Amino acid sequence: MGYTKIAGTPVVTGLYTILLPIVAFALLGSSRHLVVGADSATAAILFAGLTGLGLASPGSAEWLTLASLAALLIGAFLLVASVLRLGFLADFLSRTVLVGFLSGIGVSLLVGELPDMLGVRAGGGFIHKLMATVRLLPTTHLPTLVMALSVLAVILGSERLSRKIPGALIAVAIAIAVTSLLGLDRYGIATVGSVRAGLPTIRVPPVSLADASRVLAMSISMFLVIVAQSAATARSFAQQNNETLNENRDLVGLGVANILAGLSSTFVVNGSPTKTAVVGAAGGRTQVSQLTTAAVTLVVLLLATSLIAKLPTAALAALVFLIGLRLIDVGSLRQIYHFRRFTFFVALAALVGVVLLGVERGIFLAIGLSILDHLRQEYHPKDVVLTRQGDHWRPQPAEPGVQTGPGLIVYRFEAPLFFANADYFEARLEALIHGSSPPVRWAVLDFVSTSGLDYTAGLTLASTLRRLQDRGVTIALAEAGDIRDDLERIGIIGQVGAPHMFESVGEALEAYQSETKRPHPWQEP
Repeated sequence: MGYTKIAGTPVVTGLYTILLPIVAFALLGSSRHLVVGADSATAAILFAGLTGLGLASPGSAEWLTLASLAALLIGAFLLVASVLRLGFLADFLSRTVLVGFLSGIGVSLLVGELPDMLGVRAGGGFIHKLMATVRLLPTTHLPTLVMALSVLAVILGSERLSRKIPGALIAVAIAIAVTSLLGLDRYGIATVGSVRAGLPTIRVPPVSLADASRVLAMSISMFLVIVAQSAATARSFAQQNNETLNENRDLVGLGVANILAGLSSTFVVNGSPTKTAVVGAAGGRTQVSQLTTAAVTLVVLLLATSLIAKLPTAALAALVFLIGLRLIDVGSLRQIYHFRRFTFFVALAALVGVVLLGVERGIFLAIGLSILDHLRQEYHPKDVVLTRQGDHWRPQPAEPGVQTGPGLIVYRFEAPLFFANADYFEARLEALIHGSSPPVRWAVLDFVSTSGLDYTAGLTLASTLRRLQDRGVTIALAEAGDIRDDLERIGIIGQVGAPHMFESVGEALEAYQSETKRPHPWQEP
C-alpha cells in the first residue's frame, strides 16, 4: 500500500500487485526467492513519467488507465526480451551505477514524503518541494508528525528485537486501531479513506495508440530497471543459497506478471529487493511463501478493506520514508569511495542525476555512466613490462627505461585493443622502446590479457609494428590465441616480413637467445 503513494494510484491497487502478478511469477519464474510486486524504483519512475506527460492527475481514473497501459507495454517488452534471450541486458547497469541510481531514488522519496509526515502541503519538483517544506516547518501539524514518528519507532524497535517480527504490519495495525478508537481523523490527521472491496476488474484499459506512444519512453525506462534490478536481486539470493538461475525464464515470469497487472487495474511490478529480503529474513525459502501471500491478500480484499480506510496518510508516508532511507546504500557508497575515487564520482553522478533530472532521465544517465566507466577503464588500462627478480617474474609499470633484459622488453597490455585505446597502446609502446637504454632490439608483445581486437585497433597495431620493424626492432607476438584470427585478417601475420609468432613468452625468449647469442637467465613466466 505504501508503494501506491509513490505511484500516485489508489491504495487498493497496491494489494492488486500482490494478487495475480505475484502468483504468475511464482509459477513461471526460475528464482526460488524473488518476490515480484510493487517496487519503489519503478513506482517512482511511473509517477515522474506520468507527471511529466501532464495527461492526468494522480489518483484519477485516467492516471490509473495510463499506469495499467505502461504495465502491459512492459510485459510485452519482457516477453520479447525472453524470446530474444536478452537476459544479458541486466549487465548494462553496473553495480556501481545501480547503487547511485537507487540511492538517488531514496533521496527523492525522503524529500517527497516529508510534507505528509509534517502535515503540510508542498508540491513541485525536488528542489521546489524541499525549499517549500523547509519554509513550512513552523506550520507543522504536531499530531500528524507524532503519528509518523510513532510508526517509525514501532518498525525500527521491532527490528532491533528480531528481523522476523513484522514491524510494518504491527505499526500499521496500531495506527489504524488508534485512529479508529480515538477518532484522530477529527483532529486533522488525514486518512486513506474508503478502499474498494472485492477483486480487481479484469479488462484491457481503454487507451489509444497515441496514449501508448506517449508512455513508451517511460515504459522503456522501467523495463530496463526491471531487468537490471530483478536480475541483480535474484542473482544475489541464488548465490547465497548456491542455486542456479535461468534469467530468460525469469523474464517470462516478469512479463506475464506485468501483463496481468495491466489487465487487473494496477501498475507495473518488479522484482523487489526489499520484499525479497523481508521474506528471506522471515524464513521463506521457496515461492510457496509468495503463493501464501497471494492467498492472504485475497482474504483482505474480500473481507478487510474497511479497516484500511482509517489508515493515517502520515503512517503510509512514514513507511515510504523508511523505504527511501534504506535505498540510500551508504555502506556500498563508502566502499566504492575507498575502492576508487573516480568510480565513486560515477555513482554520485547517477545519484545526483536521478535527484535533479528525475528518475526517467536518470536511468538513461545511469546506463550511459555504466558504459562510460567501462570505456574509461579500457581506454587507459594497466600495461606492464615483465622483469626477472630472483626466481620469479614480476610485472613492472611500463615506463621508459624498464627492460626485461639488455635490449629486450616483454610488454603486456592488459585489455582488449579497440578503437578508443589503440592510439594509447601505440604511444605507450613507442615511448617504452624509444626511451630505453641500451636500445631495444627485441620487443615481445604478450597478448595473454588481450581478448579482442577490432578493425581500427588492428590497423593501428599493423602500422606501429611495421614502423618499429623498419627501425630495426625485431617484433615477436606471444600468447595471441584469442586474437590470432583477427591478426591474420588484418594482415599482421601470415605474410612475408610478418612478426614472429610464438605460443608462449618462454618460446619467444628462446628464439631471442638463439638469434642474439645472449645468455638466457629467464624461465617461462
